[in-house]
Amino acid sequence: MPEVIVTVRTLVSRRREPVVVQAVRSTAAAVVSYVVALWLSSEPAPLTAPLTALLVVQVTLYTTLTTGIRRVNSVVAGVLVAIGFSTLVGLTWWSLGLVILTSLVVGHLVRVDEFVPEVAISAMLVLGVTQVAATAWDRVLETLIGAVVGLLFNVFLTPPVWVAPASEAITSLARRMGDLLVHLGDELAEHTPVEKAAARLHEARRLDNDIADVDAALRQAEDSLRFNPRVKEGLLFRLVLRTGLDTLEICAVVLRVCCRTLTDLAKTRTDGPLFQDHLAQALRELFAHMASAVENFAVLITAQISTSAEEAELRLTQELAAARISRERAARLLREEARARPGTWQLYGALLAEADRVLDELGVEKRSERLVEELDRHSRTQRARGPRLRLGRLWRDRSPADD
Repeated sequence: MPEVIVTVRTLVSRRREPVVVQAVRSTAAAVVSYVVALWLSSEPAPLTAPLTALLVVQVTLYTTLTTGIRRVNSVVAGVLVAIGFSTLVGLTWWSLGLVILTSLVVGHLVRVDEFVPEVAISAMLVLGVTQVAATAWDRVLETLIGAVVGLLFNVFLTPPVWVAPASEAITSLARRMGDLLVHLGDELAEHTPVEKAAARLHEARRLDNDIADVDAALRQAEDSLRFNPRVKEGLLFRLVLRTGLDTLEICAVVLRVCCRTLTDLAKTRTDGPLFQDHLAQALRELFAHMASAVENFAVLITAQISTSAEEAELRLTQELAAARISRERAARLLREEARARPGTWQLYGALLAEADRVLDELGVEKRSERLVEELDRHSRTQRARGPRLRLGRLWRDRSPADD
């Protein structure tokens, strides 16, 4: 009994997580669609309705609408194929193959995307029963019931906005990038074997996988903002997060190049530290300020769900200013060091150029410029769609006398 109580408490504490919300919503929609199908369908066990509802109810309203339409199209297309074949041939090995091939081709023609196999599945299930016509229309009815219930679930029980998980993913990505910068700075005054420098390079490369995960979370957040009546500025939220992730992705690429530069430098310093103490201290300060700037940038772009927007922007501005001061000091020391070691000036210059790129990308002005460009691009897209929409309205509103 205590274990059951602990399990219930754990589920209650995780009630706002996407996995828990999706499980509860899908289960409820499936049960409701099954009950409705029992009333309206002649089948004793109309399981197609809960199956359709289970597949139609997605995490967001946008994906539910698009998935529901494709799902219904796929089932109806499969049923029509089965009805057509049932009037011509029976169920044999060669007719089954022909039904599957035809269904897959029809699925691509009606553009049901990921539900192309469902066309063939529906056709096979209907073709394999005795009373094809009756079962076919019952299957269509059950599919419509499941799709309608799934759509109504997300229309009247609006799914949550998944901006918070996406924001947490962005913040976590920035934190990992900041930690890598701090670790790089701490190792500058040490003897760094090539293997250790290469390990940092692989760590930087793994950021690509992290960015892919964040991008998936952000796409879910963007879909949750579309058609959501609880969100008044969904477009702005989406563009702020998207442009912010683009900036972090550029910084991750530059960080990987920086790790490559330090790896190349480690190959030339096999018997000593990468930098002398005074140089290492200057670069350590630069990397520390860059790390803090990356983390504050993440806080700033996720500020629509945070109360610390102005504070984050102030800290970001301060860290960028401090980083540029540290950069100038490091550049002066590196120039002096390059005179003593002419063969290293290319690596030193590359290191400074990479720091400059990160600082430039994180700048508030750069962020505002990128956001304005995205807003302008969206406005141009809407204006380009406007004439087509107006033409469609004129065609629908034309009077019979015009024909």
